[in-house]
Parts: sequence; C-alpha cells; structure tokens
Amino acid sequence: MSYVDEVFDLVVEKNPAQPEFHQAVKEVLESLRVVIEANEEAYRRDALLERLVTPERQLLFRVPWVDDKGQVQVNNAFRVQFNSAIGPYKGGLRLHPSVNLGIIKFLGFEQIFKNSLTGLPIGGGKGGSDFDPKGKSDREVMAFCQSFMTELSKYIGADTDVPAGDIGTGAREIGYMYGQYKRIKGVYEGVLTGKGLSYGGSLARTEATGYGLLYLTAEMLKCNGHDINGKTVVISGSGNVAIYACQKAQQLGAKVVTVSDSTGWVYDPEGIDVALLKEVKEVKRARLTEYAAARSSAEYHEGRGVWGIKCDVALPCATQNELLLDDAKALVANGCIAVAEGANMPTTMEATEYLQANGVLFAPGKAANAGGVATSALEMSQNSERLSWTFEEVDSKLQNIMVNIFHNLDNAAKKYGMEGNYVAGANIAGFLKVAEAMTAQGIV
Repeated sequence: MSYVDEVFDLVVEKNPAQPEFHQAVKEVLESLRVVIEANEEAYRRDALLERLVTPERQLLFRVPWVDDKGQVQVNNAFRVQFNSAIGPYKGGLRLHPSVNLGIIKFLGFEQIFKNSLTGLPIGGGKGGSDFDPKGKSDREVMAFCQSFMTELSKYIGADTDVPAGDIGTGAREIGYMYGQYKRIKGVYEGVLTGKGLSYGGSLARTEATGYGLLYLTAEMLKCNGHDINGKTVVISGSGNVAIYACQKAQQLGAKVVTVSDSTGWVYDPEGIDVALLKEVKEVKRARLTEYAAARSSAEYHEGRGVWGIKCDVALPCATQNELLLDDAKALVANGCIAVAEGANMPTTMEATEYLQANGVLFAPGKAANAGGVATSALEMSQNSERLSWTFEEVDSKLQNIMVNIFHNLDNAAKKYGMEGNYVAGANIAGFLKVAEAMTAQGIV
C-alpha cells in the first residue's frame, strides 16, 4: 500500500465520525500523490504526513452563560491549533449549531494550505462553538462571547494564535471577545482580527474575502482567454463573502443574478441590487423574501436552485458541500465556464471531478477565498507597527496577493504535469512550503 493510502486509512481509523475532515484530507492527499511518491522515503522516515494530518493541539471546552430569562445555557466550544510551521495559528471562529470537532478539524486542515498560499507567515488553525447568535439579544451574545473568551484566552496571543471571524462571528462578536481578552490579560495587542476600525481593525477587511475571490477569478479567466466583463454570474449565500463578491463582480463589469440564504434563493435577471441586499442582510438581518418584496424584478424561490440558472461563472459562497454532482451537471449543461469557491469546500468531490472533466475552470476555496485571511494577516502587520493603512493600500496588497496565488498554483500544476488542475496546483504549492518548514524545524 502506498504511503498516501496508509495515512488516509489511519486518519479514518483515528478520527471516526468526522466525514468532513476525511473528505478534506482525502482531497489534499490525492492531489499531492505525485509529490509524495517522489519523496516517499524521506517523508515516511520523518512521518511527515502523519504529523501534517494530526493537529498540534485540540482544545475542547464548555461555555456556560445566562440567557435573558435567567436560565443557564451550556455550549460546546473548540479550538484546533493545527500547524504552526510557518507562523502563529490563524483561522476563524465559527458560531453555528452545526459546529463539531470534525468540521473544525476540516476547516483547520484547509487553513494550513490556504495560509501558506498567501505567502504570509501564518500557520493553520480554526475554532468555534455550536452556539447560534441568530435570535439572541445583544446581551445574550455578549454573555456567551465573554464566557467563551474567558477560557480561550489561556491559549491564544498575538504571536501564538490569532483567531478571526467566520460564519456567525461578525464585528459585534469580535468586539465582545476582544474586550474580554483585554480585560483578562491586561494587554492591548492584535490577538483577534476583524476588529472594528476604532480599536485596531483594518480597512478593506470586511470586503476582503469577496473582493479577493473576484480578483483570483478574473485572473484565472484572463489567463485562459476570457474577460470577466460582461459575464453572467450566479452566487450562493448572502453573508459577508457573497455580498462583497457581488459588489466586486459588478464593479468589474459582470452581472450577478442570484443570491441565497438558508431558506431560499433570489433570481434577479436585472442584476442583484447590492445596496438593497446590504440593507436586508446587514442592517435588518432579515430573510431574502424582503429583498424580493422590495424589488419587482426579483423572484424568490424556497429551498435550493441557484445552480440551475444559466451562467458563465458560478461562485459558491455559502457553506461546505452545497454544490452537488447534479448541480455540476446543470452548470455544465448551461455552458458555465468557471467555478471559484468563496466558501470552504462548498463543492463535493464528485462535483469537482465532474466540472474538471468537462473543462470547467475550477478554483478551490483554499486559493479562491484566501483574501480574508490574507487581509487578516495584513491587519496583524498594522497592529504590530501601530499603523493604519488606507483602504487603497490594503486593497492593492490584497489584489497582488490573489493574483500571485493564482500564478503560484498555476505554475505548480504545470510543473507536476497537471496543467489546468488548479485543485492539485493549490495543494502542491501550499504543501511544499509547509513541508520544507516542518523538515527544517526537526521532529516537533
């Protein structure tokens, strides 16, 4: 049995009932097979893959807090510090009822390669809780965040582990967490990113993941003889990533015709009205039914259906495994030329393989949505320097990082005889830097 297969079997055996983690590891190891087999003796001797797929540290703890009725609630919380070979652990905190250890491990594992691809000195980590901020009062969210940070603060720091926002963790939650960290530790440092502009946050951080997705997508299209200007785009999701992907796509001359949320989706053939979408989702925190009610050109549909709309470019920006094999078949049948992942692993392996086999340009999330963590690292730099850069400075650096990421993964794919396979290219480019650092630092 090959070293790759041995390690994957070991992952399944040692991490039962964690399908998302198994999926992430399998996808990475399969695309690294050509690199690993060329260095198998050394990697096996050093157990490099075993160390790569095993987190350096896994933290599980309870979060007790008191709701507005005086009832004590208890949530489960996690922080997986996966790999620090190239820098302090870096990765978001997800607050959602679906959060469990397997999902946090899958996200943390992906983060290793995503962070490596940015070219910035940040390692991989992820965290979160099964707490749901939806429907909670500000006081209840604050009570949870303060309890959560009371425990988490023992394990993080500006040069150790720097968490950020993620699904369910926005500016409000980051603010409450940062205040509690400062209160407990008595230091004012860049321990969290995604902070408010009044206390160390970075301009362009809110827009970064969505903007970065479009910068990489536009570069991928350009290098394959296409122009994003004039293209029809379908987007899933209506959170931070989707909103700013929509905004940047339209700035680049594309027309975005769909967005979705957990209950349904909107088709707007005249193009999504970004200002209205922001009002519905960021201000009112309402459902997309309100968007459709306020705009005569929009059609609201219950359930799923975004991927059935005819488009040139598809950008899944909601959550993991949302684009299935049947969806991929519909995209191909409708003439879609490119798919770029704005969310983490939103496309199933079967769907990814079908898209690639049918000539669709495919940019994986670890590359395409790296703009958020890249700008988080830029926020860390500003905090260390006690400086605040302009929006234009940050946006320019972000664009350069995303363009470089595409060319790095493109070059890696070509070097290993897999031209056009950007999934393999991203995994190889991210892995080689981490493997070199791990080898240089000895058996730790």
